[in-house]
Amino acid sequence: MAELKRATYRVSGDYEIHLAEAGQGPAVVFIHGSGPGASGASNFRQNIDAFVDAGFRVILPDMIGYGASSKPEGVDYPLQLFTDTLYEALIAHGIERAHLVGNSLGGGVAIQMTLDHPEFAEKLLLMAPGCVAEQASYFTMPGISKMVSNFGGPDFNLDEQRRLVSNLVHPDFASKIPDQLVAERFAVARTQPKDVLVRMKTPNLGLRLGELDKPIMVMWGLNDEFCPESHARLFLDACSDVRCMTFGRTGHWVQVERAAEFNAYGVDFLRG
Repeated sequence: MAELKRATYRVSGDYEIHLAEAGQGPAVVFIHGSGPGASGASNFRQNIDAFVDAGFRVILPDMIGYGASSKPEGVDYPLQLFTDTLYEALIAHGIERAHLVGNSLGGGVAIQMTLDHPEFAEKLLLMAPGCVAEQASYFTMPGISKMVSNFGGPDFNLDEQRRLVSNLVHPDFASKIPDQLVAERFAVARTQPKDVLVRMKTPNLGLRLGELDKPIMVMWGLNDEFCPESHARLFLDACSDVRCMTFGRTGHWVQVERAAEFNAYGVDFLRG
């Protein structure tokens, strides 16, 4: 894998946001999703080299509450907090324009950032983006109930971390999840407060998708148990420049489960 350079920036609220990067060229910001142990590098490890080799500068932030960034306790985690702290760190890092790649919560952040700073975002590549329906509706999805865990407790272990990660993918792929990915997420999860999950608050940005005037590609697993694939239609109905790809026998992690295809189609979209 390409060597990652790392930097940390202090942003509003006296929080620190950690970024890693590799490559040179147009900036592509990969925004990870939620869940115990999530981080930029662990979510996109199978995608970094393909985009670097294609001539992009890959930026891998850890959002607040995740990875090596600040993880405050006793606070709410609204979408605006994720978005604003990340945007500040990217500006401090010298990024003035970028393609935004976002999975799940990261997709919602990419949408919010584009709405807030349309001059910053170029193209959006979204994999099962969240925040396009009322928050309560996501809690009716079967994947959410499977994520009930002893995360944060003294009995939390690698086996439980593997079970949590396995919930994100189609059963056909569960045995292929690398041990390194599980271990990396476990190390992060042990440092996270539960507040980052239980006090997360997300708006329904589906009502504002028509305001997005950027080229958009949406990828979705047909068997996603967290963000329903039917939400792809929201983008097709509302956005002026959008294309959508659906993958069979694929769960919530298109960029992991279908890494080679995601890389090929994603690079082609951003180049084109």
